[in-house]
Amino acid sequence: MYQVFVYGTLKPHEAAYEKYCEPFVIATRPACMQGDLFHLPQGYPAMTTGDRWISGALLIFSEDEAIARIDQFEDYDPIRPAAANLYQRCDRSVFSPARQPLGLAWVYLMSPEHVTTFGGVRVDNGDWSKQRFAAMSGT
Repeated sequence: MYQVFVYGTLKPHEAAYEKYCEPFVIATRPACMQGDLFHLPQGYPAMTTGDRWISGALLIFSEDEAIARIDQFEDYDPIRPAAANLYQRCDRSVFSPARQPLGLAWVYLMSPEHVTTFGGVRVDNGDWSKQRFAAMSGT
């Protein structure tokens, strides 16, 4: 089993979920993780390490093909040097919305330097939605 915490376009009801996650997901549940969340003008979010609570979903997969597809979507290749990847896939503690531990899950984090380069804007409430940020991005 693979657990992945998603906080942006891969969340259920967001743009990339149907293509990259839905065919493989065997369970989903609301979840949260600590970090810092940013909206990028390119129309998607980025999460960095931090101590704010970020809302998202915990997706559970049984096939490694799902992880390979998500890695490709997130421009992550475990063989490339870290600086050559847009995101890094990392293990982090994941929690229920009531802050009960749910174990470890993979999450795709962006470096603060990339966030700055892309012009990221902090999402203070820790909850990203394409619909909410479409006007900011012009998408």
